Amino acid sequence: MTDAEAANELMRLARQIAHHARAYHTDDAPEITDADYDALIHLNGALEAQFPHLVRADTPSNLVGAAPSSHLSKVAHARAMLSLDNAFSDDDVTEFVARVRRFLRLPEDTEVVVTAEPKIDGLSCSLRYENGVLVQAATRGDGAVGEDVTANVATISDIPQVLPAGVPDVFEVRGEVYMGKADFIALNQRLAGERVFANPRNAAAGSLRQKDPEVTHARPLKFWAYGWGDTSALPGSTQHAVMMAIKSWGFPVSPDLHLARGVNEMLNQFGSIESRRADLPFDIDGVVYKVDRLDWQARLGFVAKAPRWAIAHKFPAERAQTTLLAIDIQVGRTGKLTPVARLEPVTVGGVVVTNATLHNADEIGRLGVRPGDRVTLQRAGDVIPQIVDNLTRDVTRPPYVFPDTCPQCGSDAVREDDEVDIRCTGGLICPAQRIERLKHFVSRAALDIDGLGEKTIIEFFADGLVHSPADIFRLKSHRQAITARAGWKETSVANLLNAIEARRSPDPARFLFGLGIRHVGVVTAKDLVRAFGTVECVAEVARHPDALSELAAIEGIGPVVAQALVDFFHEEHNRAAWADLLGEVSPLPYVSNVRASALTGKTIVFTGSLENLSRDEAKAQAEMLGAKTAGTVSAKTDLVVAGPGAGSNLKKAAALNIEVIDEPAWAAIVAAATA
Repeated sequence: MTDAEAANELMRLARQIAHHARAYHTDDAPEITDADYDALIHLNGALEAQFPHLVRADTPSNLVGAAPSSHLSKVAHARAMLSLDNAFSDDDVTEFVARVRRFLRLPEDTEVVVTAEPKIDGLSCSLRYENGVLVQAATRGDGAVGEDVTANVATISDIPQVLPAGVPDVFEVRGEVYMGKADFIALNQRLAGERVFANPRNAAAGSLRQKDPEVTHARPLKFWAYGWGDTSALPGSTQHAVMMAIKSWGFPVSPDLHLARGVNEMLNQFGSIESRRADLPFDIDGVVYKVDRLDWQARLGFVAKAPRWAIAHKFPAERAQTTLLAIDIQVGRTGKLTPVARLEPVTVGGVVVTNATLHNADEIGRLGVRPGDRVTLQRAGDVIPQIVDNLTRDVTRPPYVFPDTCPQCGSDAVREDDEVDIRCTGGLICPAQRIERLKHFVSRAALDIDGLGEKTIIEFFADGLVHSPADIFRLKSHRQAITARAGWKETSVANLLNAIEARRSPDPARFLFGLGIRHVGVVTAKDLVRAFGTVECVAEVARHPDALSELAAIEGIGPVVAQALVDFFHEEHNRAAWADLLGEVSPLPYVSNVRASALTGKTIVFTGSLENLSRDEAKAQAEMLGAKTAGTVSAKTDLVVAGPGAGSNLKKAAALNIEVIDEPAWAAIVAAATA
C-alpha cells in the first residue's frame, strides 16, 4: 500500500469511526455491533503502526466517547474520564501483565495483584461531592467535556445525595448508570409504537440524558460505582481498599469485585463471570482488570486515551443455533430492499431473538441460506443479531431467489452500478416508501413538526388521512376525524394543527432535506439552497438539459448527488407531489447569516479539546464569520484555535509561524463580531 492509499484509507476509517461513535455515544442509536466497531479501531491502529508518519493529532486511536450533545449544558471534567484499552484473548491479558512488569521493572518474584470486576454495559457518569454533598453529575462526553445531568441523577435512588461524615472534602465517584434486562423489556413494551431502544445500554443513556428530569425519574435506572476522579484525599492505598470505602458510603459496588494474583487467577475470574453472564439481571460485555496498588498506578500513568494500569477483557460474541423459517423483504425510505431472517425463537445472551438482518442479496448468496436451513446466530456486542454460518449448506434445497420486483408496490427492483443494494423504482407511489418518507419529512432534522411522530404518521396513513407530504397541511380539514380518535382531545388536536401551520414557510434547506431525495443530506441541502437561492430554482436546474454539469460544478455537490436530483425530478409522480406540496407551503429563500469580519476568507483549524463548545458549534461560528475550517494545519491555515491536548497541529503551527489562540480568545472574537 502506498502512502497516498494509506492516507485515504485512514481518512475513510476516521469518518466511519466518528460516525459510529456519535451514533453510539451521542444518539444512543448504534448502527453496527461492538465487535464491528472494535474491528474498525483495530484496523485503524494497524495502519497507523505501519504508517506512523501519517498519524494525525485527531486520530481515532485517541478517541474517547463522543462530543457532548447540544441540548444539555456542558461540564469540563476536573480529571479526564478516559476509556480503556481492550484485550480479546488470553494472550492479550498475559501481555498486559508483562507490560506492567516491564514498565515497573519488577523482579520476577514480585506478584502483580489486580482487581477484577464485570464491565457493566451502561453510561459512564461522574458524581462530584463537595463537603459530602452531591454538587454535580456529568456524563463522560469526549473525556474532557461531558453533559450536566445533575438534576436527572437526583432521581436515581442508588445514588446518595449526601455522604456520611468523614469523607474527603472533594470526591468524585465514577461508575455506570444502567438499566436491568427486565426493566428494559418492560420500558420498550410501554413505548410500543414510539421510538424503542436497541438494548439496555441505549435505554439507560437515552433516559439519563433527558431535558426533563421527570422523564428520567419515570425510568428504572440504577448505578454501579467502579472508581473515582478528582479527589482531595484517598481513603486507601489500593484500588480495592478505596472501592470498599466507596461501598461503605452507600454506593452499589459489584459483588464480583475480587483480587486476582497473576494471570491464572485473572483468567479464572473471567471464566467464572462469563459462565454466569446470561443469568445476570443486567448486561455486561467483559471483565475489567486494574492494578491494585495505587502507587504503581501513578508510576504507570496514561497513554493518549487510557490508563496503562487497566484493561477491559471483552467477551467473545455470543452464539446460538436455530432454524431459518423465512426471509422477509423490508422496503425503506429510499426504496432499499433489506432481507430480514425470521427465525425459530432462540435465546442468545439471555435475550430471545426471533429475527436477524441479512443485509443484502450478496450476503444471502455468501451464506447460501434458504428457508429451512439450520444457522448459527450471533449477537455481537448485544446489539444487532446476525447470521454468521449456514450449518446445512449441503442439504439439497431450492436456492433463495431475491425478488426483482418490490413486494409493496410491484415496481421493478434494480441494482444500480457499483452498489450492493437493490432498490424499488416506485418512488412515492410505493406505500412503504411513502410512510418512511412521511416520517422523514416531519423528523427533527427536516420540518420538525411537534406532535406528528412515527406512530401518528402510521395511524394517519392507515386511515387515509395522509398519503403525501402535502396532505399533512390539509389535516385541518380532518379536525373532527382526528378528535374522534382514541387518545386525541380538542387541545392536542389544536396543538398539532398549530404546529403544522407554523411550518407553512419552512427553512429551505430543511424542506429540501425533508423530501428524502437520495444522497441529499442536511449539509448537501444547505449547499444547494446556498448556491441557487430557492428550492424552486434547485428543481428548475435539476430539470434543465445541462443539469448534471451545472449541479456537479457546485462545491460540495458531486456527480452522484447531481444524478440523484436529476432522477428525482425526472419522475412524473415526484414532480406531481412536488407541485402539490408547493401549493400548500412557501419555503423561504436562502438567507446567509455570514457576517463580514476580519476572518472572512480565512482558514481556521480547531485542535485539542474545546471546553465550552462542541467542534461543530465552533465550526459553525467560524462559517458565520465568513471563514473556512480545516482539520489539519497547512501553509494555507491563517489561524489555529487550540484547546487542551493539542498535539501535532500545534507544533506544525509553530513551525509555520501561524497565529495560535485559545478558546477564550476565540469566544472574544465571536462576541465582538456579533455584538
